Order: sequence, then C-alpha cells, then structure tokens
Amino acid sequence: MAEAQNIPVGSTTAGQIAVAAESTVVSRMSAPPSFDVADFPVPHGREEEWRFTPLERLRGLHDGTAVATGDGVKVDVQAPEGVTVEAVGRDDARLGRAMPVDRVVAQAYTAFEQASVVTVPKETVLTEPIRIAVHGQGGTAFGHQVIELGAFAEAVVVIDHTGDAVLAANVDYVLGDGAKLTVVSVQDWDDKAVHIAQHNALIGRDASFKSVVVTFGGDVVRLHPRVEYTGRGGEAELFGLYFTDAGQHQEHRLLVTHNTPHCKSNVVYKGALQGEAAHAVWIGDVLIEAKAEGTDTYEMNRNLVLTDGARVDSVPNLEIETGEIVGAGHASATGRFDDEQLFYLMARGIPEYEARRLVVRGFFAELVQQIGVTDIEERLLAKIEEELEASVA
Repeated sequence: MAEAQNIPVGSTTAGQIAVAAESTVVSRMSAPPSFDVADFPVPHGREEEWRFTPLERLRGLHDGTAVATGDGVKVDVQAPEGVTVEAVGRDDARLGRAMPVDRVVAQAYTAFEQASVVTVPKETVLTEPIRIAVHGQGGTAFGHQVIELGAFAEAVVVIDHTGDAVLAANVDYVLGDGAKLTVVSVQDWDDKAVHIAQHNALIGRDASFKSVVVTFGGDVVRLHPRVEYTGRGGEAELFGLYFTDAGQHQEHRLLVTHNTPHCKSNVVYKGALQGEAAHAVWIGDVLIEAKAEGTDTYEMNRNLVLTDGARVDSVPNLEIETGEIVGAGHASATGRFDDEQLFYLMARGIPEYEARRLVVRGFFAELVQQIGVTDIEERLLAKIEEELEASVA
C-alpha cells in the first residue's frame, strides 16, 4: 500500500491538502510544549500522540512513577582538540532553548541533575568525529545533552547507545550561521532497554543539519526528532534506518517546522521488520507556516515486512499555510519482500538466503552511505547481517 503526494508551486491542490492536513496535525497536539510536567495529562493510550505506544512497557516514564537510580547510564565524551566539553548545572543559560512536547520528555527536563554541553568554536572545522558513548548499567536515568556549533563551524557527532537502561532524555543541536553538523544517533540497546527522547535542531542562517538515526535494539524506543529554523537559507536532512525484531516496539515521530522563508528539508526513513509482534511506527509531520515563503520540503517512509506477524504504522502529515512555496510532498509505502526480485536473483544461481541478504542490503544502502563514518557504516552493515542471520536460524 502506498501513498504519495507532490504539490508544485501555485497548485490549487495545495490548498486542499492544507485543509485536510490541518485537522490531522492540530488534533494531535493535545497540549502545547512546556517545561512543566503538570501541563501534560497522564496518557492513557487513547490520545492520538500515544495511541501506538505500549504504555505498560514504559516502566513508569509516562506516569511519573519512574525515579532515577545511581547506576542508570554512563556517558563518555571523546572530542578532538579545540572542542569544549562541560558538565553544567540546571541554571546554565544554554539549556532549555527547545521545549518538551510530551509528558515523558518534560519529566526528563525537570529531573536531570547535570547536563553535558559540547561546544565547537566558530570557524572550527573538525576532521575527526566527536563520539558520545551512552552505556546503560541497568538503572533509570534522565538526561540532557547540548551540542552547539559556532558560526561556520563543521563537525560530525556520533551518539552511541548501548547496554540496558530506562532512559528519558532531551538532546539539543544548536547551529550558528553557516555551520554544518552531521549527527549519527545509534540505538543498539540490549533487549530490555526503554529509551524515550526528544531531539531538537535549531538551524541558523545558511546552516546545514544532517541527522542519521539508526535503531536496532531495545524493548521500546520512542524518538521525537524536531527541526526549527532561526534564519533564512537553512537546510535539514533527516535520515533514519530501523530493523525491528519480534516483540520490539520502535517509534519515530518527526516534526519539521518551516517557520522561516527560503529553507529546505528532506526526510527519508526506511525500516525492515521480522518476527511475531514486531511493531514499527513512523509519524512524519511537516508544517509550513504562512511566513515561510520559498520552502522546499519532502518526506518519505519505506517499510519492508520480512515475515508474518509484524506490523507497521506509517502516517505522513503535511500542513501548508502559504501557497508561495518551491515544492512540498510526502510518500509512504509498506510492502512484503518482493518475490520477483528474489526470483530474479535465484534464477541466476544465487541461493535464496544470499538473495534475501542482497535485497535487504540494497534497501538500506542509500541510508548507510549517508553516515560518512567508516567504522560506524561497517558496524551497521554487520548488524544488518546479524539480523538476517537470526531470521533464518
């Protein structure tokens, strides 16, 4: 089943799509963003923004019963020379530049004790990535991370989540004018981990932001990437790759707010699912405000279902408040393994398992290549191979 829509400049269809999308997007926002947990009611699973999430598996993060334990997560930051890494208190002025949008991340903001701030000075061009290792040690933790680039700085940041933990966190990416930031966030948790986070990108004038989100592990992973522009000419690329196994719930809910003229965004997320009760959710919201003339945006989600018993929910939403745009569109498709592709390869002497492996690798190849960090790319390809091995074991 597939859905695709493209809206060219000046199209009368744009107004029709805007009306339909408006009712969908607005109905999702049961509460405005807030730092105060009390501003968000305890979800019961009937709310639009929570209806796909298994609340009973969140270990108390959604209703306030979860409390931090001393052995929650260990965070280690390795940064090249010239980068400043600080542990700061709650009163630091660099914190809180983006507001939480649900109860869990609001609780994360009110409950963290120290935040980590990584600063790349203006005009600094890093040749090695900044590596942030977040390792779960079996407990519950609330975290806050800020990564800030000065004007015309360039950096690659790899955030690697491993181990076992219950983690709720906010991560802010702040880009100065002309800055370029690539962030690779890998969720390779152990089987019982729970991870809920809001990723906030604030993109300056003529700045470029690329996000690559890779999700493999964990019992429940629910990520909320968000993008806003603070100056004209900003560009955002949001890529995602997820491989959902039996019993796992992996949910990615994106919001790109075009609130500034002449900015661009491109979203591509792909997922593969296998096993009984494997559940992936992708929600892609794009809002083009009335003042955001000259916007160019597109979002796409593709899902490959490898076995029976897996479920995908894919919901793209597009709200347009101005007709003065370069272009806007979205597409969503979910399908089973392509038997014709499999037959084509097997007819040329390739064994069935090898043929399946080639098709899945090809499905993910364009996203893996976006990472640009060789050791991470190799590790993820090996992880895909491991997942495929498990499917035929």
